[in-house]
Amino acid sequence: MPKYLVQANYTADGVKGLRTDKASGRVEMLKHAVEHIGGKLEVFYWAFGEHDAIAIIDAPDNVKAAALSMAAASSGHLRLHTTPLMTAAEVDQALAEEVSYRPGGLGRR
Repeated sequence: MPKYLVQANYTADGVKGLRTDKASGRVEMLKHAVEHIGGKLEVFYWAFGEHDAIAIIDAPDNVKAAALSMAAASSGHLRLHTTPLMTAAEVDQALAEEVSYRPGGLGRR
């Protein structure tokens, strides 16, 4: 199942909600939401600095991962950045693909 890195930053209203629900409540909510789309919450960490929370989730596909991301972001309580993750085997497969590509601005050869 594909994996995704989810990085979240809370808005002021999001932090107010976090105070009410507590960190453990938010983790359980995400776990339930991920399971609802047929996925699994692999890990969730709270942070400070560039991001407030970081999770790695398994989701059936990009559509389900995007649906989860958009549903969460539509609350207005957080800003999300979701990144599809690839294994070394997948990168090796990509490297083995033949691709016809010519950088722009170099003219015809």
